[in-house]
Amino acid sequence: MQFFRAINSVKAMTFDLDDTLYNNEPIIRQAEAALNTHLKQYHPKAAALTPTHWQQLKRDAITANPTYSSDMGKLRLAVLNAALIHDIPPQDTHTLDAAVQACFDCFYHARSEFDLADDVHKTLSILSENMTLVGITNGNVNADQIGITPYFDTILHASTSRPMKPSRAMFDEAASFIGDAPENILHVGDNIIKDVYGAINAGFQSAWFACNREMHLPRERASVLPHVALDSLDELAYFL
Repeated sequence: MQFFRAINSVKAMTFDLDDTLYNNEPIIRQAEAALNTHLKQYHPKAAALTPTHWQQLKRDAITANPTYSSDMGKLRLAVLNAALIHDIPPQDTHTLDAAVQACFDCFYHARSEFDLADDVHKTLSILSENMTLVGITNGNVNADQIGITPYFDTILHASTSRPMKPSRAMFDEAASFIGDAPENILHVGDNIIKDVYGAINAGFQSAWFACNREMHLPRERASVLPHVALDSLDELAYFL
């Protein structure tokens, strides 16, 4: 544990999820593979689209509706809808809607098909018994499916009405829910910009922890220092 700023008493904590509690990259690859298998079986023309084409569909969806840049679920639904019209006539809205939803459900289930490490469960359990915990995530992992719902009093997901971090919108909403001053809330996250800068900009304290890479500040796009950098998640018990 390395301190960069003085820390006030911690009365509550907020948590990023992806790459803080689990390594998200291989999970997303797993979900993309599951979706691709589904597409090959049921929608071969969409499955044959190149990665460049998929990226263009994503850009087009965000251009058409900029709020989708903060809502990974709605963005993926829009992209799938645009891709599947290569296999299903767009005028057949019932069939197209059902196919898009089936593809989305396939991805979403695979995206949340993993187990958290035992030490993460242990740490969250200890913390949740002593203070309010709130999740703040730009992603759309299924908290029930991965088994973290019991630890959190609520989990805020970025959406069309909740701009993504580093916007302070979800931090402000979390502080209002918790009912404590932001300076007594510690936000834990892996991303220096989205989590550390976002938290400090909202008046929170910030604990930097990344489970998916070696933590070395000079390699990060750091514009602000966290209050503390953790060597392991269980060090959060120090603040109880």
